[in-house]
Amino acid sequence: MGLFSWIKGMSTKADAVKPLSLVNADGWYGPAPDAGEIVTEGSSLALSAVWACANLISGTISSLPFQVYRERRDGYREAYATHPLYRVLHESPNYDQTAVDFWDYMSMSVDLFGNAYADIVRTRDGQIIALRPVKPDTMSVTRTESGPLRYRWSKDGRQYDRLDRDVLHIRGPGGDPLGGMSVLTFGRQAFSSAIAADRAAAGMFRNGMKPSMSVSFTEWLSPEQRKIAKDGIERDYMGATNAGRPFIAEGGMTITPLSISPEDAQMLETRNFSVEEICRFFGVPPVMIGHPGGATAWPTSVEQQVLMFQKFTLRRRLKRIEQAVMMQLLSAEDRARGISVDFNLEGLLRGDSAARASFYQTMTQIGGMTINEVRRLENLPPVAGGDEVRMQMQNVPITEATNADESL
Repeated sequence: MGLFSWIKGMSTKADAVKPLSLVNADGWYGPAPDAGEIVTEGSSLALSAVWACANLISGTISSLPFQVYRERRDGYREAYATHPLYRVLHESPNYDQTAVDFWDYMSMSVDLFGNAYADIVRTRDGQIIALRPVKPDTMSVTRTESGPLRYRWSKDGRQYDRLDRDVLHIRGPGGDPLGGMSVLTFGRQAFSSAIAADRAAAGMFRNGMKPSMSVSFTEWLSPEQRKIAKDGIERDYMGATNAGRPFIAEGGMTITPLSISPEDAQMLETRNFSVEEICRFFGVPPVMIGHPGGATAWPTSVEQQVLMFQKFTLRRRLKRIEQAVMMQLLSAEDRARGISVDFNLEGLLRGDSAARASFYQTMTQIGGMTINEVRRLENLPPVAGGDEVRMQMQNVPITEATNADESL
C-alpha cells in the first residue's frame, strides 16, 4: 500500500470521527444528552470538578519549563538557549502571551476539545518568530487532494486558510490525522447529568431545601381565586428567606406538612458519583481536586500521588505536545543535528524541599551531578571546586582499603 493510499484510508476514518468533535449549530456538542442539559464549554467549566481537573492538568503542564536541547558529540544533551525556537517555546510565543499563558490555553484546548491549534508566524527566510493560538471550535480541518492538511478558521471578521506547514496542531486521544476526540462530546452524558444534579439541588435551596407543605381547598376555586392563592403563597412563603414563617389558613384551607431530608434534597450520592465520573474522563485522581471519595484506594503520600499523576496523566499529554513540536516546528536539518525539545519535569519537585534535597544528595553522591550543577538549579552562584565530580568511597573493595593503609 502506497503512502497516499494509506492517507486516504485514514481520511475515511477521520470523516467518521471528526464531526463528533465539532460544535453543532446550536452551540453544543453531540446529540442531545438524556439528562436534557445542554453541554457547552461554559456550562461544563461551571462544574467545579471539570474546572478543577482541566486547571490542574493545564496549569501543571504550563508551569513546566519547555526547553530546546542539542546533542553534543559525546552523546549528552545540553540546553540550546541560542536556538531561535527557544525564546518562542520557553519565554514568549507571541506579543500578547507569556509561555505559561500560551501552554495553559493549548493544554486546556486539548483536554476539552481534543485539539489545540496555533497559527505559525515566520520571517521571509522561514524562521519561526511567533505562535498565535486559535480557538478549536472555530477550526475546520480537511485533507487536500495532493495530501497536505488544510486548516480554515475565522477570527475578528477575517478568514484564514493555511496548509499544515503553517499551523501547529496538537491532537488529543484517538490518533486521527484530522483531529483528536473531544471530551465535551464523549463525556456529554456525564457532564449533562452533573449539570442537571446541580440545577436540581440549586432549585431545592432556592425553595428553602424542601417543599414545606401542601394546601388543599374544600371547593373548586375560580380562576381569580386560584391566581390570588398561588401568587400569595409564592410571594410570602416560598424561598429560603421565608422558611419557618407561620402560614395563615382561611377560606376552608387544609395545610399538610411535607418533608424531604436534606441528604435527598442535595442528592449527595448522585453528585459524588458525578465528580468521580468526571475525574475518570480526565484521568485525574479525585483526591487531587479535593474530593475525598475513595481516598483509601490512593496513596496517602503527596509524592506518590504526584508520581501517579505524572506517569498516568501528564506523561501522554506531554509526549503529544513534544512530538507535535518536534515534527511541525523543527526543521529536518535541526532534527538531523540532534536538536530536540523537552519539558523539564524537575519543575514538579520545586515545591517539595525534602524530595528535592534527597534527589540532589543522591545525584552528587553517585557522581551524577556536580555541586555547581545543583547550585545552578537552585539559582545560586557557583563555588570554587564545585565543578569536580565527587563520589562516596565508603563501599570500596577491602583490597583497596588495605592498599590505602599501606600507603600511609
